[in-house]
Amino acid sequence: MTTPTFYRLRAPHPDGQTSTAVSVRVDPQRPDPYPVYLAVGGGRRRMHLTPDEAWALWRCLSEAVASLGEPPEHIRTRVAPARR
Repeated sequence: MTTPTFYRLRAPHPDGQTSTAVSVRVDPQRPDPYPVYLAVGGGRRRMHLTPDEAWALWRCLSEAVASLGEPPEHIRTRVAPARR
């Protein structure tokens, strides 16, 4: 049985004092059609996604943020999968 995999990154807050957690859980064994779970912040914004929705979100977000200019330094890091 495959366990869920988590991908996490922290985004700096504009105040420079805090940061916001961004995490994605992928659970291919999930029995419903929503194996991808996206959470932004501590319980504030959460969303279950189908694989097709996740790909569409990835595509739209990548185009949208690319229009804002060069990626910030905090994003230039490897995001390693974790089991928990």
